[in-house]
Parts: sequence; C-alpha cells; structure tokens
Amino acid sequence: MRFPLVALALALAAIANPAGAQPAAAPTTLTLNEAMRLAEAAHPSVRAREAQLAAAEGTRSEAAALLFNNPELSTEAIRRRADAPVGSWNEWSVGIFQPFETGGQQARRREAAAAGLDALRAEIDDVRRQARVEAATRFLAVLSAQRRVQLEQRSVDLFERSAQAVAKRRAAGEDTRLDANVALVEAERARNALALAGERLIDARSELGTAVRLPPSALPEVAGELGTKVDDALPYRLEQLLASAPNLPRQRALAAREDAARARLGVERGNRNPDVTVGVHAGREGPSDGREGIAILSLSVPLPLFKQNDAAIGQAMTDLTQAEIERAARCATPRPRSGASGAGSAASASVCNACSAPWCRRRPTTSNSPPSRGRPARSACSTSCSSTARRSTPNAT
Repeated sequence: MRFPLVALALALAAIANPAGAQPAAAPTTLTLNEAMRLAEAAHPSVRAREAQLAAAEGTRSEAAALLFNNPELSTEAIRRRADAPVGSWNEWSVGIFQPFETGGQQARRREAAAAGLDALRAEIDDVRRQARVEAATRFLAVLSAQRRVQLEQRSVDLFERSAQAVAKRRAAGEDTRLDANVALVEAERARNALALAGERLIDARSELGTAVRLPPSALPEVAGELGTKVDDALPYRLEQLLASAPNLPRQRALAAREDAARARLGVERGNRNPDVTVGVHAGREGPSDGREGIAILSLSVPLPLFKQNDAAIGQAMTDLTQAEIERAARCATPRPRSGASGAGSAASASVCNACSAPWCRRRPTTSNSPPSRGRPARSACSTSCSSTARRSTPNAT
C-alpha cells in the first residue's frame, strides 16, 4: 500500500506544479512609454524630492494654526505653617499664559510654507520631466543603434555575396585577382563596421539601463519606430514657446522659492517686535478662618535692548537676494529674432555713421588727432568696413 500512496502523492505534486511552470516572466520588449515610466519612478532625484513632501506639508500644517506659540499652564500648591493658633493651611493657584506675536509673523509663515510647498511640487514635476527626457533620449539612441546594426548586417550580406560572385567570375576568367581582393577587403570592412555598430549598441543599452535603473542583462529588447513626418507643419510657433516658458515647472519653482524667501524675510523682520504675553492667574490664599480668593491678570513684554534679530534678518535678506539672482539668471527668455518672422532687425539694418556701410555694426571711434588738410577724419571701423566690402562686392570680371 505504501508504493501506491507515494505514486499518488507524486502525481498530485506534478499536477499542482508542472515542470514547465515558470513564474510571471518580465516583459520581452520595452516601449518608449514604459521606459519613461520606469525612469520617472526610479530616478533618485524624483524620490529625494518626493521624500521632502512630508516635511513641507508638515510646515504648512504648523503654519496654518491660529497662533504660533502654545499656551503655558502653571499650577502651584503651597503648605504654610504659622506659630499662631491657626496652625498650618494649604494654598493653591492655577494660571495660564499665552504669548501673542505683534509683527504679523504667522501670516508670513503661512505664505512662506505655501510657497515652499508649491516650489517643491514644481521641482518634482521638473525632475520628472528631466527623467522622462533622459529616458527618451537614451531609448531613441538604442533604436538608432539597432537600426544601424541592421543596416550594417545588410551591408555585410551584400558584400559577402559580391565577394562570392567576384570569386566565381575570377574562377571563370571574367575578373582579375585584383577585383577579387578588392571585394574581400570591402567585405572585411563591412564586418568591422558591423562589429563597431554592435559595440555602440551595447553602450547605448547600458546607458538606457542606467536611465531606467535596470542592469543591462535585465533590460528587455527595445521596440519602437524612428520614422517621423517632417513635411507636416508644427503645431506650435516660436512665439508660443517663448510665451509658455514662464509656466514651465522650473520657472514656477524659482518664482515660488523667491516668494518663500520674501515671506521669511517678513517673518524675521516681524520678530523684531516684542511678543506680548497675557496671563490669567487664580487661586486661594490665607488661613482656613480667613480664606480669600485671588484673580490676577498679567501682561509681560520683553525689552528689545540687546537682541534685535539682526543676524536672522541678514540671513533672510541674503537668501532672498540669492533667489532673485537665480531666478533672473535662469528666467531670462531670449527674444525671437525678427529675421525669423520675415522682418529685418534694426541691428542687421543699421548703417555705419562713418562709412555708410550696411554691414558695419561697429560704432565709429574717431581719433582725437585733428584731420590733415584736405582729408576727412578716418574712423577706426573704416579698415574693417573696407575689407568687408571687398569680400562682399562681386568681381566685375
């Protein structure tokens, strides 16, 4: 009976887990959209920016509170002893104190927190775009390298067939030995070009694997098309691209960073004003036969005699200046040249005041020496204009 039971167990195991069963296989081909998705999900800069979202959201939640400082609760219990017949008694008191800011810092904190969160989200969008662009560039490079390998393989086949045909014609006496050697050399050159194209394909696949964070051995085959239609009109114009430049995520991030720095400067300037602390105190004092209740309203204001927050204000001003400089440096949008729209620019149509040459763009710098008798003053650009005129004027012959 033991052998049939063992056989039955083996049969059930084979049915439950057949020999050909394999885990879910990875996709055999990699498309452009999948490559961009993998690069965006695994890019270190994207993950680092997303990890900062929790801190930025926490800062905004903290700034959204009604007051920046928490109230302070204090209690006191006192045991008093006296030589009088009264003996000893207990006294107690309870108080609550709340500091109030007088410089409008909390509103500025809300502005800074909101601008910082907007800047971080815009930076995340910008880094995601950069990751997609990098993945798309590497993907198209692999497609181009694959197409190059295919073309070189066809060339090898053609040159090898040509060499075989020339060898047959030489055997028949129709071609010379030189023709056969030339055909063999060309075939060898084609094989070398194929090997070089294969090496470039390996390098391109390695760079694509780095972009999508996959090792070259685990990178699927790349599938796509390189063909594009260049005859169709573009769906956008240069003016539209320049107008949309301020709405790019990088530009929005720079603007938000500048707004956050300006709001933080307002917070630090408001911290110069002393905070007012209001307190309410209640308790019971005195012996048991003469107990009395007390209620105290206190108001305290620190005197800003020695510390006026100059260091924090200076740092905030530095941060704001740096943010403004960075935005001005990166947000400088180049103006379209009027030559692209069909009208000549003023610079290209300017005429030299000294020699009336339309190609001269230098300002005339006349020398301080007086002109000789009977000769006009010669400007510093005359030599350049003369040489340009000789190059621009066609020969008469």
